[in-house]
Amino acid sequence: MNAGLSGATVVDESMSRRPWFVRRAIGFGWRPVTWQAWVITAVAAVIVVFAAATARIAKAPAMIAVVAAVLALYSITAAALSRSVAPAEPSLTPPPPVDPVPRQPAVPSVRRPEPVSDATRAPALAVEHLTKRFGQRVAFEDVSFSVAAGEVFGFLGPNGAGKTTTVRTLGTLLTPSAGTATVVGLELTERNGQEIRQRISIMPESPGLYLRLSVRENLELFAGLFNVTNARTRIGEALDAVNMAARADDICANLSKGLRQRVGLARALLNDPDILFLDEPTSGLDPVATREVHDLIVGLRSRGVTVFLTTHRLEEAERLCDRVAILNTTLRMLGRPDELRAQLFSRSLVVITAAPLAEPGHTFDEVGGVQSWQLDDTGRYVLTVDDAKAVAPPLTRALVAAGADVQAVYETQHTLEDVYMELISDDVEARVR
Repeated sequence: MNAGLSGATVVDESMSRRPWFVRRAIGFGWRPVTWQAWVITAVAAVIVVFAAATARIAKAPAMIAVVAAVLALYSITAAALSRSVAPAEPSLTPPPPVDPVPRQPAVPSVRRPEPVSDATRAPALAVEHLTKRFGQRVAFEDVSFSVAAGEVFGFLGPNGAGKTTTVRTLGTLLTPSAGTATVVGLELTERNGQEIRQRISIMPESPGLYLRLSVRENLELFAGLFNVTNARTRIGEALDAVNMAARADDICANLSKGLRQRVGLARALLNDPDILFLDEPTSGLDPVATREVHDLIVGLRSRGVTVFLTTHRLEEAERLCDRVAILNTTLRMLGRPDELRAQLFSRSLVVITAAPLAEPGHTFDEVGGVQSWQLDDTGRYVLTVDDAKAVAPPLTRALVAAGADVQAVYETQHTLEDVYMELISDDVEARVR
């Protein structure tokens, strides 16, 4: 059962062990955080005020000692109760079973099995002809795709293409105008909205943290909102996952943007989501922080978490994503990066020789599998071929037999950026956004 699906009868052990006082980040002493602590503080304050007033009237030095004793007792009590408080009654919920498998420190522990092959696993997300309109404006239209469990799925497109609106719709924050979708096995309806939200997490581009609170206090707040059971353990695991355990007591206002992004990712992991929606997770991060986020995403995939990644970094999508979809209001292309390259670009071999060939046409025609050739502006021969790996060896032998000094024979490599630019280069709608 997912951590976010705790019922009304489940007793939250983390709440029963919550400290009554916490040490102040600035200054000395402790501050109350529970109603019990506020009662203790109020009683101590009343005693101090009464003793001070009595000392002024009666001029009794002994009352000063009483005030000092009350303050000392209050400090001792706050220090003792700032550690933990035993629950008043034994919990009715049995302790969670001990996981015999050691946890990996780089990724929070999850309860799902290792990912299985695509042929045997049901899709974590299935979208059929989904459409969202705002009045006369179309955000996205007739979008259909599916995402396998444990897959990293890239969602690409220009600004205004409808990517974020799609994520907000699948996350139940917006109601679709038409079409259907299934999220974590549940139909995307208002009736299932609460259960879907308990089993997914959305990390927006801006983390949206409370800057005056510490990292731990932010996570404690959101753990309460998510109704996370065993919150203290989950917070520790999430902090370990993003390498922020040592900064848990730092005020968020004092963190860099990269560190705040890590805290936002830790918050998204609190409820142990089945699907994690990441909207530009590496926006504004330096290369080191970006690499750490990439490693986290890879680790999450290895543990069976489905990651839905929207990004403008095409090299990031090519490195991380099993499949990508390119959206610009409608779905323009969907598949693995190598499949998209094969669909849009013919296979080509580039030949570089020390001197121009005397009869290039005769030489190339003798090699089977060469469809056509041309000489580009840099003096390279570019050959369109059926199978680059099969053609390269006999082509090299033919060139040597023709007396050519061969400097290089290699296959042209198109990137995902080439695919993206090819798709939107003639797209008027994309250019004007």
